[in-house]
Amino acid sequence: MSAILTVKDLGISFGSNHVLKSVNFQLNEGEVLGVIGPNGAGKTVMLNVLTGILKPTKGTITFEGKEISKEGITDRCKGGIGRTFQVPRPFEKMTVFENIMVGGVFGGRMSEKQAKEEALRVAETIGLSDKLSLFAGKLGLLDRKRLEIGRALATQPKILLLDEVGGGLTESEVESIIQLVKTVKAQGVSVIWIEHIIRTMLEGTDRVLLLADGVDVVCGKPMEVMNSKEVSRVYMGGGDDEA
Repeated sequence: MSAILTVKDLGISFGSNHVLKSVNFQLNEGEVLGVIGPNGAGKTVMLNVLTGILKPTKGTITFEGKEISKEGITDRCKGGIGRTFQVPRPFEKMTVFENIMVGGVFGGRMSEKQAKEEALRVAETIGLSDKLSLFAGKLGLLDRKRLEIGRALATQPKILLLDEVGGGLTESEVESIIQLVKTVKAQGVSVIWIEHIIRTMLEGTDRVLLLADGVDVVCGKPMEVMNSKEVSRVYMGGGDDEA
């Protein structure tokens, strides 16, 4: 497998607060990389740096062989990096179909016709084809999570960054999200998935990265990482609130 994304010595500080100290990892093409770590490990901050919301203090981000550390949000989205957020915030007075179209038009730079066609395809992928005309504000939590993923997919990403899409869901709903991520992977999209739910990491990822105290601690096969002494040590120690 060849790497589609390479992160080297990535760090970011806010004054004297070194949230990310030195993070190193590779995401391979067609891979789902899970990211775990206690609250305060810097997981969401890392996604913000990868998408260009925040600028790193040090280190490099290489995407498809190109160094993109200084690129902004728009260029990274246009180049093929899409993401979701922990709390879905759809345009509640717009329909499901219109919400997905927003991703295609503004994130994917598509024409209206192209965005409509892509919205129909994405709706099928995320399981919302029967709710296209429903206002997003009427959706339950699971469907809001699906729609959040759908808007990101409408930008036609090569890499999809997922930030705790399983949070707050029931066991059966979590299973549906795992299956959705597998479908996304099967469509050729590489995924970085932050989650606290152990099941998602064991059943829905190819490798798992443990992030703690602003550094990458261990990375490997899901079961090996979950059973490692590093995970036991990190979680026994607890942590502060997520940065």
